[in-house]
Amino acid sequence: MPLSRLLRSAGVFLLPAPCWAPRERWFGSLQRPSLAYGCPVLGAWHSARWWCQVWTEEPRMNGNQKLDACNQERQDFIQHFSQIVKVLTEDGLGHPETGDAITRLKEVLEYNAVGGKYNRGLTVLQAFRELVEPKKQDAESLQRALTVGWCVELLQAFFLVSDDIMDSSLTRRGQICWYQKPGIGLDAINDALLLEACIYRLLRFYCREQPYYLNLLELFLQSSYQTEIGQTLDLITAPQGHVDLDRYTEKRYKSIVKYKTAFYSFYLPVAAAMYMAGIDGEKEHANAMKILLEMGEFFQIQDDYLDLFGDPSVTGKVGTDIQDNKCSWLVVQCLLRATPQQRQILEDNYGQKDPDKVAQVKALYEALDLPAVFFKYEEDSYSRLQTLIEQYSAPLPQAIFLELANKIYKRKK
Repeated sequence: MPLSRLLRSAGVFLLPAPCWAPRERWFGSLQRPSLAYGCPVLGAWHSARWWCQVWTEEPRMNGNQKLDACNQERQDFIQHFSQIVKVLTEDGLGHPETGDAITRLKEVLEYNAVGGKYNRGLTVLQAFRELVEPKKQDAESLQRALTVGWCVELLQAFFLVSDDIMDSSLTRRGQICWYQKPGIGLDAINDALLLEACIYRLLRFYCREQPYYLNLLELFLQSSYQTEIGQTLDLITAPQGHVDLDRYTEKRYKSIVKYKTAFYSFYLPVAAAMYMAGIDGEKEHANAMKILLEMGEFFQIQDDYLDLFGDPSVTGKVGTDIQDNKCSWLVVQCLLRATPQQRQILEDNYGQKDPDKVAQVKALYEALDLPAVFFKYEEDSYSRLQTLIEQYSAPLPQAIFLELANKIYKRKK
């Protein structure tokens, strides 16, 4: 008789196994059930029973099954978008005064909110499922998690539409930028504001009666402010038509990345799920932030590398950081390594639209072997992330952070 069956026949398993075991079968934290069940005594009992399961129960889910589950989660998320559009537009489409504007809003949503990787939005749903015990994951709570995930995606769309105008970008997600479409132009500024306004309409519609509603409002407002501060740092560090390489320091770069990318791309979705799960302690949020801000820096450095060395057919956009005089990771690393002669090449060519000048900057980066520098950074940063996860993830499940890190490690887009 298998050991697991023998133990069960002896009465070891009196209750269903907790939801934690399948995900962290071999390396889970004993603190997890304690947090979930909200009681130290019960938590300790469930912890002991969970460890017993780890060593006795046969695996429930193989690699293909996990992949199928992830694909189903993604499909559920994408399908929920039609409900989002319906809630935001259905009542107003036939309105005698504002109907035309609502028709435009629907077009803006359907062009700009979809087509990405959905990592930010899916993170809300995945983290929620990790943090909330299964019996509390009813249809309504999961629908709210899906909606809050789409609120993160709408915030992303708001930032991207605005950023593309400021950067004079050409393509986004494999199609021309919204403002570049015939008849749109700078009207896209108002469209971006509509996307932002939709976030708070959705939160009010779905979450107004929930105890975490105020926390979500403050979280989204603070994340928007932090991102806009980061964008301001980016713009004033590299003003159009004026190249000052002395501004491009590692310290300034890290500040831009922290505020412009890390808060909204990584901390926001996980923090939203934490609030929805009833986890609102300052210590838990501060520890999660330590991990997630580091992850955001890792992500943005990848983005800077892919802007120049990525394949546009894979990334879905044509990079313009050199032309736009951006304080990117590549130019900072170049300045740290360049000889006076190489720095002069950068002075003469950086921040200009001429394709030949862009090519000279790229050739300089390659001469300094910056791709190899990036690959070493990627390995070192991933290792550092794993250490941070071990140190600061408790009492949250490590799986939340490990899955996020694995999504972006060695990404190509």
